[in-house]
Amino acid sequence: MTKGIIVAGLSGGSGKSVVAVGLVAAYAGQGRSVVPFKKGPDYIDAGWLQLGAGHPCYNLDPFLMDPEVIRQSFARHSKQAEMAIVEGNRGLFDGVNIEGAYSTAELSVELVLPVLLVVDCTKTTRTVAALVLGCQKLDPRVMIRGVVLNRLGTARHESIVRQSVEHYTGIPVVGAIPRSKTDFFPQRHLGVTPHQEHEDAEQTTGMVANMAHECLDLKKIENLMSDIEMHGTSKKPIDKESVTRTVRIGILKDAAFQFYYPDNLEALENEGAELVEINAMSAVNLPEIDALYIGGGFPETSARRLAENREFRQSVKEAAVSGLPIYAECGGLIYLGESIVLDGKEYPLAGVFPVRFGLHKKPQAHGYTELTVKGKTPFYKEGEMIKGHEFRYSTVLSWQGSSVDLALTMERGVGFLDSRDGLVFNNVLALYTHIHSLSTPQWAPNLVARALEFKNLKKSPD
Repeated sequence: MTKGIIVAGLSGGSGKSVVAVGLVAAYAGQGRSVVPFKKGPDYIDAGWLQLGAGHPCYNLDPFLMDPEVIRQSFARHSKQAEMAIVEGNRGLFDGVNIEGAYSTAELSVELVLPVLLVVDCTKTTRTVAALVLGCQKLDPRVMIRGVVLNRLGTARHESIVRQSVEHYTGIPVVGAIPRSKTDFFPQRHLGVTPHQEHEDAEQTTGMVANMAHECLDLKKIENLMSDIEMHGTSKKPIDKESVTRTVRIGILKDAAFQFYYPDNLEALENEGAELVEINAMSAVNLPEIDALYIGGGFPETSARRLAENREFRQSVKEAAVSGLPIYAECGGLIYLGESIVLDGKEYPLAGVFPVRFGLHKKPQAHGYTELTVKGKTPFYKEGEMIKGHEFRYSTVLSWQGSSVDLALTMERGVGFLDSRDGLVFNNVLALYTHIHSLSTPQWAPNLVARALEFKNLKKSPD
């Protein structure tokens, strides 16, 4: 059977990403088949986990997804491998309320998975045992089976902490990582630098794998894993090779646009789409496609190169005018705008919407969203409720429009303007909210349906 474990921390920044990526890379380097997962709405950590495992990383989000959907998704994807490693988010018990709803702890209970707890030991010794003991006692349903001590100083420091944890909690210490001057995953304005933009991503992954071999007891950690309960796997998975490809959907995928959930792309393929990857910085124009999906990312870090590719920008605008179905999220929304202003310099973009964007030093929106469709859109029906998330530093500097023109109202979150989101033009919908196909199952069928309509329209005589 496939075995699994959740890597959790006492807080964000505790080092759980280094441990999780190190584990998947180390096991994969041994020739083991590993499927990584990331709890919550995250693309960047998931990208590093995918690079380390050599396998797509799937997101499990208790806020966006029903428990049964999470169980089925986890079982379906885990079935492909020997082991499944889930990286939690924030602190183990951190949720949206006092009961810890949607926390990593709740996910561990839902999936009946043991927890490997990573603890930052900076400037503390015996108190680490008190912290671990508190986690152990707070919710006995959570199976904390092992502890990794992070950012240790001297050998004496490690010895005192290790003995304290094991003596007072009975939980084995299965890893001890010394304090290091090397920052494996450097931070920037939106968090960890994505592996696509890291100068030495492969080398960094190898270094993290070496750290895991040297500092973690891989055999003991594997023994801590439990067999995964294969919920909802009686349904036969879709054979992608047997699916008839009816439409071609372009995906902008490069250093600027990189935020795509694997489940979203797989959902499009399962509906009969052939996915065509396009580099917005080097492609001369759009290829022959029936729809375009532009995910989030960092258009601001590639603004100069995006702006310089004038022919491609123009081809995107012309396609939008011609009725090409286009679905754009966050960074994709920005790209469809008129321009972005950075450090006093303005960079022209596709110009589908008359919006000038800027970049703020502080987050302008961060968290989950809930939206109701109030206007006509190409992909959602009026009255539908959509869940998603937003995380951005960008801001709207000017827009030649009114908030009543936006198609969705925000029940939760910030949105584009005045608690609304969703710019619509022809068959284009662009919004700040990111969605996940498992929580918005109508998204992929609707996008493929619009693509098929557009394809057939092109074939029909004038």
